[in-house]
Amino acid sequence: MTVTPYKPKFSNVSSERAYELLRRPIVTEKSTAGSNFGQVTFEVPVKSAKPEIKQAVEDLFNVKVSSINTLLIKGKIKRYRGRLGRRSNYKKAIIILAKGQKIDLMVGI
Repeated sequence: MTVTPYKPKFSNVSSERAYELLRRPIVTEKSTAGSNFGQVTFEVPVKSAKPEIKQAVEDLFNVKVSSINTLLIKGKIKRYRGRLGRRSNYKKAIIILAKGQKIDLMVGI
């Protein structure tokens, strides 16, 4: 019996795609507290996969990623001037860096 090796569904992430994958950092009290433990939180596209996100972070920030947790956030229904609207859904990626690695998002501000 032969076992075929796992092939990821994507090839290497280009630098353009890496910038598209990491839309913005999420800066809240909870995500800031996680930065003390080597965690960084980003908003990513809903259809992005964990291996893509991992490669994008490693390429852009030159760090080693230990693991990634993702959450799908449903958009809330909001009311504006009596009319109903809906915020869009998004995916949040909590990136856990390897020991000794660090991403400082506040540099250059």
